[in-house]
Amino acid sequence: MDRCPFWDYGGNAIASAENVRIAPSLRSQKGAIWTKQLTNFDWWEVDIAFRITGRGRIGADGLAFWYTQNRGSYDGDVFGSSDRWSGLGVIFDSFDNDNKHNNPYIMAMVNDGTKNFDHQNDGSTQQLAGCLKDFRNKPFPTRARIEYYQNVLTLLFHNGMTSSEQDYEICFRAENVFLPKNGYFGLSAATGGLADDHDVIHFLTNSLHPPGQFEANQPSAGEDQQKLQDEYQEYQNKLELQKAEYRKRTSRRDPELEDWFESDNQRELRQIFQGQNQIYEIIKELSRKLDEVVGRQERTMSLISQNGVVQSNIPPPPPGQPAAAPTDTIKRHEVASMFNDLVVLMDGNRELKQFVLDIKQRTDTIINNQAKQPTAQVQSVGYDTQSLITEMRNGLNQVKQDVSNVAQTLGQGTNCPKVASAGCVSITGVLVIAAIQLLVIVGYNIYRDNKEQQAKKFY
Repeated sequence: MDRCPFWDYGGNAIASAENVRIAPSLRSQKGAIWTKQLTNFDWWEVDIAFRITGRGRIGADGLAFWYTQNRGSYDGDVFGSSDRWSGLGVIFDSFDNDNKHNNPYIMAMVNDGTKNFDHQNDGSTQQLAGCLKDFRNKPFPTRARIEYYQNVLTLLFHNGMTSSEQDYEICFRAENVFLPKNGYFGLSAATGGLADDHDVIHFLTNSLHPPGQFEANQPSAGEDQQKLQDEYQEYQNKLELQKAEYRKRTSRRDPELEDWFESDNQRELRQIFQGQNQIYEIIKELSRKLDEVVGRQERTMSLISQNGVVQSNIPPPPPGQPAAAPTDTIKRHEVASMFNDLVVLMDGNRELKQFVLDIKQRTDTIINNQAKQPTAQVQSVGYDTQSLITEMRNGLNQVKQDVSNVAQTLGQGTNCPKVASAGCVSITGVLVIAAIQLLVIVGYNIYRDNKEQQAKKFY
């Protein structure tokens, strides 16, 4: 469906060879198409084939067919067209604004130019007639045949489930519908937070006449047909002139500028060359990494072989001479012993932590009891606090002694290599020192908090 000279396109409407996309599947998009000329007949029939497709379970907002006295806007608030129209609007609503689970819905509404569309209720309080039909994501185009004859409005609907163009079913029929004698046909669509593609594939308008009237008006109809053909021919002539001018401009192009443009074959060769260069760079990088891995393996094997050769080339000591002292290295059982000592140290730290928590709980209990007891019992409570501090001091001394024994055991179990230039401090020694410092800090904090609580109770 190419851009037709009898239609005006606006908003986000896009014409192609197959259809007209009134509104694309993007958020907050609007578009519309309107006929350029007024109708010159009273009764008419319109056949529309369209598709409304989207990836979501719920679509938005919908498509609308218009027959109005004046052409609407291209970015209005009512499905892409103007509000307060004068004429007929047939709305294919796909979004449930009133949350009544009655969408997709088809409804007709006649407006005299004074009413605003009720978006909150999906126009249910203003509709002339309607029906609940699903028209989204169908395998074949959905169709709507709208007929207005002798003040009777009828809509037949094709659900798009079959390829037969005659499988119509009635949606509604309304009598005593009065529309303007002459009007414009239009289609509009809009999207909101959700979005669908709204494509119109086919739009055909037929005039309806009572029996015997068509023959009397045949000359005027022929004149109108001739006028439309002349206008279409004029449009084709203008198009040919524009094509000829474009060919002239392209033929007069400077030959030096030809190097600035590339042909299809050149573009294809360039893309192939770029792809081959990328493949070559990737292979080159893989080769470099493979060389690194091979080099590391060779160095490792060389070190292993050198170690074996050195050990095999050590001559045995001559008779009468003592054997050379073995190199002072850490054995497997020494490493296991060191790990066991570390486990013992960690257990001691856990016991110490539990002991400190018990002391803190007792201190808090004593402080609370002191706050509740009368002043006469302060001396006895002070005695209990003093005894608790003595018990805590003795416990800390015992922990220090245990840590010293563990450190002595670790020093005897693991021999540190002797180096002339610097002393050796084991990891166990560092851990023991850190544990002692932690104990001292925790004990001092508990003692300080206890003193502060005793001082506060006298105020």
